[in-house]
Amino acid sequence: MDKKRIFITGGTGFIGKKLIERLMETDRFAVLQLREKECSLTNYAQVGNLVQTFDPHFIIHLAAKTEVEKSFYEPVEFSEVNYCGTVNLIEKARSCKSLELFIFSSTMETYGAFPKHLWTPFTEETTQHPNAPYAVAKLACEKYLIYAARAYGFPSTILRQANTYGRDDNDFFVVEQMITQMLKNKDEVNFGYREPWRNFLYIEDLLDLYMLILNNVNLSMGEVFCAGIPNAIQISSLAKIIADKLKWAGKINWGTKPARPGEIYYLNCTNDKASRVLNWNPIYSLDYGLDETIKVWKEKLK
Repeated sequence: MDKKRIFITGGTGFIGKKLIERLMETDRFAVLQLREKECSLTNYAQVGNLVQTFDPHFIIHLAAKTEVEKSFYEPVEFSEVNYCGTVNLIEKARSCKSLELFIFSSTMETYGAFPKHLWTPFTEETTQHPNAPYAVAKLACEKYLIYAARAYGFPSTILRQANTYGRDDNDFFVVEQMITQMLKNKDEVNFGYREPWRNFLYIEDLLDLYMLILNNVNLSMGEVFCAGIPNAIQISSLAKIIADKLKWAGKINWGTKPARPGEIYYLNCTNDKASRVLNWNPIYSLDYGLDETIKVWKEKLK
């Protein structure tokens, strides 16, 4: 049987690398990844030549500038890469004869700020109020995909992903940052806000969802799924759990980073729809995922 061709953007990033590894465990897929050094998403002609020559059955669009905090200081660049780059890819993908599905990696950040009395797990129907240039660009991409489906029958699936962790080569993000700072600094560490609540998803559970979508195109096409579980925890509590696991007894200095305009204090979602439609039920607990991530970084920082 001929292999299904998958074109992946962001293949050198955290999720992309892990997903390619998972795809290569089977013999069903041929994978081509967009390499930013060779072809930029913002270059319409380059993107078109690459995509149309490969003529993929699936496009998995993961590439983006993802550091939410940085988007406040680089809003134009974030908009150009995350929105304009996505539009370029969609428009070129429209002419791919073999395309079955375009999977777009969106974010919980598109939900934005809610008053505390409305702090309940978000669903796919919850109104979105993006509150960062990063989130505004991601929501704009969602709207463009909805337009493309309505106007041209463009086949897509949108994933609003929760905070995914389990990185082994980047400690910018909160889980990995807390682990590495505590491993490197015995006496004290400096963190930002302690008050926000976030839900967290271990990388293996997210990869399972991508595989389910690839294997269930008819169920996934035209759908939006929240890719996370309603396990929101306050950042200060997350830090305590990690400190306890590391037997770290130092001092945490909170509020040591510049204030973020319009900080989001609650992001949490339910996986009810993905469970109902795709039978996606994440199996890895926060406890297990943190243990695995700690193990990786302990080895790396020896």
